[in-house]
Amino acid sequence: MPPIPLAEAQEEPQSPALQEAAVLVAVSEVATRVQGVRLRPTPRPTKAAEPGEAEITVVAQAAAVQTFGPTSSLRPIVRPKAVEQQVFFGKKRKSRKGSVCGNADIKGEKVGRVPGKLNGCGVKDAVRVTSISGVRLSRGAVMTCDTAQALNQWVERGVKPTFRNRGPVVEMRVAAHYSCRTRNNRRGAKISEHGKGKAIDISSFTMKDGEEITVLQGWKRGSSRRLLQRTWKAACGPFGTVLGPKADRYHQDHFHLDTARHRGGPYCR
Repeated sequence: MPPIPLAEAQEEPQSPALQEAAVLVAVSEVATRVQGVRLRPTPRPTKAAEPGEAEITVVAQAAAVQTFGPTSSLRPIVRPKAVEQQVFFGKKRKSRKGSVCGNADIKGEKVGRVPGKLNGCGVKDAVRVTSISGVRLSRGAVMTCDTAQALNQWVERGVKPTFRNRGPVVEMRVAAHYSCRTRNNRRGAKISEHGKGKAIDISSFTMKDGEEITVLQGWKRGSSRRLLQRTWKAACGPFGTVLGPKADRYHQDHFHLDTARHRGGPYCR
């Protein structure tokens, strides 16, 4: 077919069939230069063709089929989702087996309602957490999901980065979790956040090589003290109350962490 003069092309726009033929020819020329690219003519709804259009379309499609084969396609091969994540993102989807609180990083089991012996104690929807973001707890700790989420945030953003060079950290020792009692077990005092499932006490961190950094002894030493101070500081925010050796004599050997909210913001000592 002789080329259409520019003036005529501007005055008389190409019909859809002519445009389709031109696209198919252009794609075929590009595809022959690219390995693995194949063309499958896309079926289109039947419609009345203008004079000459049907012939052009049939010829173009026949040429494409002859060149690339009737079962070929320009559409890239779809990879399975799991393979795609592993190859292109370098990460596998985290297993939700054994997880609680709707978070794959929080492992444990549902406990449900925990009644309290004292007025003000008890938990409505408790869980028993055994592992947080890959870090084991020395024993299952009963708490609310809000507290578990705060603990996970602290471990992921505070504990693990702090002990990365010294560790990695693989376990945290739980000094206390749910317990229906008053604050510091004093008679007549308010109900502790432990009695509401909103608190957990951590007394030490164990590294992969077996080294254990305790709050009681580590707080007195140079390098360990700096690590523990950074860990204590990182908890201020995810938790509403953070108490350590500088707070009082009741917290010389552990960090007290709870999700109580205060009007002036987090209370950290």
